[in-house]
Amino acid sequence: MDKPLKTPPPYPIASVDHALRAATILQMEGGATVSEIAERLGVARSTAHRLLAMLVYRDFAVQDEDRTYRAGPVLELAAHSQSLVSRLRAAALPHLRRVVDLLDETANLIVRTGDTARFIAGVECGQALRVGSREGMVFPAHRTTAGLLLLADLTDEELDEVYAEERYRERPADRPDLGRLREELRRLRRNGFALNQERSERGLVAVGVPVRDRDGTALAGLSVSMPGVRYDPHRLRPLVATLDAAARALERDLATRD
Repeated sequence: MDKPLKTPPPYPIASVDHALRAATILQMEGGATVSEIAERLGVARSTAHRLLAMLVYRDFAVQDEDRTYRAGPVLELAAHSQSLVSRLRAAALPHLRRVVDLLDETANLIVRTGDTARFIAGVECGQALRVGSREGMVFPAHRTTAGLLLLADLTDEELDEVYAEERYRERPADRPDLGRLREELRRLRRNGFALNQERSERGLVAVGVPVRDRDGTALAGLSVSMPGVRYDPHRLRPLVATLDAAARALERDLATRD
């Protein structure tokens, strides 16, 4: 099995983590109040206010006249951007919450950029033992559920370009075996879903399906993650059916918004 991804540092600094997550929220979503940041981070309003004040001081955020905080000069993505990621996230959140209500497991939406997969939205379940939100985090695409689904949408030529040998000269160990990867992607295309059993992180199981645009191109991956001890193979088909229904509903919402 591959080594686990995103192992927390041995001496995590909660305040730094909170500040980075707050900056990510402002960058990707456009704006938030002190109360909204406090709720998202699970901290007191006073703590959220201090975090945002420091982001403003360092030009990572600005405060509008209505007291809403938005991305500052350092974060070049505009607050009111109608980028694909912004639209996807806004449309997906109600569907992710619905998936969590039905399955009581953490749900995610992921997009691919090159050979990486970014978690752009996540909703945690309420169980004590659960997979935490990966929102804003980036992983190698070939080691995540949704990343594999999005790679499966590529032609052989496009896959060769993504994993061109020259791109990995400084990190050859990170380049996947393309023969094995192509075989795996062929299976995913036939199945229409991906199952990740401890491939990205030890003790984690994830199931995902693609979200497509009107032309059938995969835009994102919608997945549900759970502790491995709670995964039952007999539940796989119902899990996929629930995710498929959510993905189709999200696709309809995106088409309506477009």
